[in-house]
Order: sequence, then C-alpha cells, then structure tokens
Amino acid sequence: MRLLALIPLVWPLLAEAETVVAARNLRAQTILTAQDFSIRDISVAGALSSDKGLVGMETRVAIYIGRPIRPGDIGPPALVERNAIVTLIYDHGGLVITAEGRALGRGGEGEQLRVMNLSSRSTISGIIQPDGSVKVQ
Repeated sequence: MRLLALIPLVWPLLAEAETVVAARNLRAQTILTAQDFSIRDISVAGALSSDKGLVGMETRVAIYIGRPIRPGDIGPPALVERNAIVTLIYDHGGLVITAEGRALGRGGEGEQLRVMNLSSRSTISGIIQPDGSVKVQ
C-alpha cells in the first residue's frame, strides 16, 4: 500500500524527459532544418534530448515522422562522395607526401574513410579534413 502512495510522487519525474522526434519523414542524406524536428515530452532510451547543433546535420538513415532521433541517425554533412577523387595527405615530422585516391565510401569532416590509392591500388584509411582531403595516419 505504501508503494501505491509513492507513485503520484515519482510519476511526474518520469514524464518530464524531452526527446527530439522527426516532424516529417526524412530520407537518408537529408540536411536538417529547424522544421524537420520537434521536441516531445516522452522518454526514449538512447534518443537525443536536445536540438542543439541539429540544424545543418545530415541524416544517415531514413527517419519516419514521430520517431525519435538517435545520435547514430545523424552526422556531419558529407564532404566526400563514394568514388570521388580525393587528395591523400601523409604528414609526419616534416615529411609530407600527397597522392590521389578514390573514395570507397562517403563521409563528412572528421569521419574515417577508406580510400584506394590510384598509384598503388592499395586500400588505406584516413580522416576526412575540412577541405575534403583525407589525412592518412
């Protein structure tokens, strides 16, 4: 009986969580605007609770209207498209080597990308830079 008396005290705490949800159907690779999402008073584990920084981000997967937006569903806009020719840069201790490569995927700034070196045909990974080049580590 005592537990039933506590439910009215605890219930408002559970209902106060805010979750960012899609305001319309969003296809993959859509750049988000303020009209694409809204905030609802529902609690969903793993979903975004703030809309800070969402405008200008790109959807990685399709998100349907009313569905919560999770961190893995969005990312920075793609700078490099699949099969694009990119500049590979290796910079270590004063030695700088550049080469051309073909992107084997798509990605945005700061993301890891696999690239095929066009000279050697070997596959390497690097981090996408703000200018669209790929820095090899």
